[in-house]
Parts: sequence; structure tokens; C-alpha cells
Amino acid sequence: MNSRTLELVVGLFVAAGFAALFMMAMTVSNLASYGNGGGYEIKAQFDNIGGLKVRSPVAASGVRIGRVTAIDYDQSRYEALVTMLIEPQYNKFPSDTSASILTSGLLGEQYVGLEPGAEEDYLKSGSSIEITQSALVLEQIIGQFLYSKADDKK
Repeated sequence: MNSRTLELVVGLFVAAGFAALFMMAMTVSNLASYGNGGGYEIKAQFDNIGGLKVRSPVAASGVRIGRVTAIDYDQSRYEALVTMLIEPQYNKFPSDTSASILTSGLLGEQYVGLEPGAEEDYLKSGSSIEITQSALVLEQIIGQFLYSKADDKK
């Protein structure tokens, strides 16, 4: 193998390595499936969103059905307003669907979990989910446990 062919093979190998790193970075940062633009937008208000971020998954029964597109603060209700983009093929969620902020694993990322209700009307673009459950904050749970133990000793 002459030096010209060897340089070409090494160059292709390095380029393939950079392409693989780029794809891995896109997958880890959840940007690979973000730009399709289709679907419908729904909103939900939470007392506490914990570590929820823009581009966090929205899931139903463990299946990713959308993404969080915006997180704002509603100054009139003093709550976080979460906007979600649901993929168009998942357009049959009843209007009394509930939303919870859940954690995947013990230290995993947070996501919005949707639990379908029983209404015959469906959510459509611009709808708001009324039944929500905020994120569990570990510090609050530990504090409640400690205060309950202190009350037991009295």
C-alpha cells in the first residue's frame, strides 16, 4: 500500500469517527427527533416542575409521544406553564387526560407522563390539561419525614 492510499484510508476513518460522534451527541441531547414540526400543541400547569427541561420527552404508557417545547411562569396563577408538542399520530387522547411529571429511574431525567381519561371528546391543538401532578422533590419528602418523626417523639 503506498502512502497516498494509506492517507486516504486514515482520512476516511477519521471522518467516519467524527460522523459517529456527531450522531451520538445528537442522540444524547435529544435533538435528533426534534425538528419534524408536525403534531398538535397542548398545555398543562404545574405547582412544581422539578428538573423538567425543554425537549424533555412526553410519554404515555412508557411510549414517547412528544416533547416539551416551552416552559413559562404564569404570574396570575403562580404556576409553571408547560407547553408540549404531541406527534400527529397520537391524536386520540380524551379531554380529561391527566399529566404528571415523572422521573425515569432513581437519578434519571424527568419527563411528562400522560394518563388517558374516559371522556369522548379529544384533546386538540391549544387544549389545556386540567388534572396535573407536580414533580416530587426529594428535599421536601425528606423534610416531611423528619418532621413526622419529630412529632412522633413528642
